[in-house]
Amino acid sequence: MPTGEEGRLMPFALTLGGVSFMLAIIWGAPFVRLLREFRIGKRIRVELPESHFTKMGTPTMGGLLIIMAVFLVTIVAHVVEILRQQEIAQAIVIPLAIMAAYAALGAVDDWAGIRGRRKEFGEGLFARTKLLWQIIIATAAAALIHWRLGLRGVSVPTILFQLNMGIMYVPVAILIIVSAANAVNFTDGLDGLASLISATAFGAYGVIAALQDQQYLARFCFIVVGACIAFLWFNSHPAQVIMGDTGSMALGATLGVVALLSGQWLLLPIIAIVPVAEIVSVALQVVYFKATGGKRIFKMAPLHHHLELLGWSETQIVQRFWIVALLGAMSGIALALT
Repeated sequence: MPTGEEGRLMPFALTLGGVSFMLAIIWGAPFVRLLREFRIGKRIRVELPESHFTKMGTPTMGGLLIIMAVFLVTIVAHVVEILRQQEIAQAIVIPLAIMAAYAALGAVDDWAGIRGRRKEFGEGLFARTKLLWQIIIATAAAALIHWRLGLRGVSVPTILFQLNMGIMYVPVAILIIVSAANAVNFTDGLDGLASLISATAFGAYGVIAALQDQQYLARFCFIVVGACIAFLWFNSHPAQVIMGDTGSMALGATLGVVALLSGQWLLLPIIAIVPVAEIVSVALQVVYFKATGGKRIFKMAPLHHHLELLGWSETQIVQRFWIVALLGAMSGIALALT
């Protein structure tokens, strides 16, 4: 049984996760109907595996369901602290602000893919445009975390040592946030995958935050977990709604921010091992393709598409990736405890 501060913290954090789950479940069905009514349906890129063409027209931008639940529960649960204690308010508001900013960028990208000039190809914003805005938002986030919250270090696993990085913390934080946003974005390609992997990663950081007595961060993490699991109710195979960049970029960037706020961001590649594998597979494919004049390492990147083309079913990939994600989350928590 947990004792001390952790024992008092966990029940309330888990309760808030349950509340966000219930809210998202209640809103889910009418929200999906609303997306269908406005014909906000996903378009499929022509190069994707044939099995994905059955998803054509499935409502997208479903990440808004997660964002709304997280915002409402977080603000209501911490309204007193937000109004009275500036330092605590900043620790609560910063991850919410980053989630909102990346959700807005993702929504613009999703909408461009539905109604924009490149909608016939299932494409939204140009990659360089999206990356530029991601860096701008991440720069603002890194500056706030560094100068307003005073964070400039990292906990080194397995040894009791806090490395002070000084001003170099800012570019590293930018890299973490942008990389995490794109990693989860690449992971969002199969029914239930991104929501399940995100819930697992946020759950791991929620446990780490609780053990470090970061009560507000732990609460926030479990609120996100509850909303992600509720979304999974509607996103499990065959999906009634798709998260879209609205949800995947917001969740990824927020996960990066949570890792930074916890001070345990060196563990992010372990806790988020599946998104890391996905983005690395894309990077390797691009570099190898250019270096060899058109040859490929994978049949298709990111990694889950390669496995589909090898004959793995969508359900097999999601379940096996989740097993790997659970192992990564447990390993990350174990390292944080050492």
